[in-house]
Amino acid sequence: MATAKKFMVFHQDPGISWEKVEENWSKSANVESATWIRTYYNKNEKIRYCLWLADNESKLKDVFKKLGVSYQSLMAVLWFQLKFCQKLKYANLC
Repeated sequence: MATAKKFMVFHQDPGISWEKVEENWSKSANVESATWIRTYYNKNEKIRYCLWLADNESKLKDVFKKLGVSYQSLMAVLWFQLKFCQKLKYANLC
């Protein structure tokens, strides 16, 4: 992978079961063209926010298409590095 960019993907699928979410995570681990980093899941609303690394948006969209995973939005993002987090009282949250 070239210099990877960070992406946040928003998934909202009220009909999806927890088991299907876990199955999709397992499939995501085997993807070579993008790297899944972390998912934040609101179980009550069945909303997932996922962090990914990919060369570009197109490659990440291809991953979701091949896996059959729907999403509502996908955007490039930045996140703060540890240097900034160390200044915070709760640095272990970064």
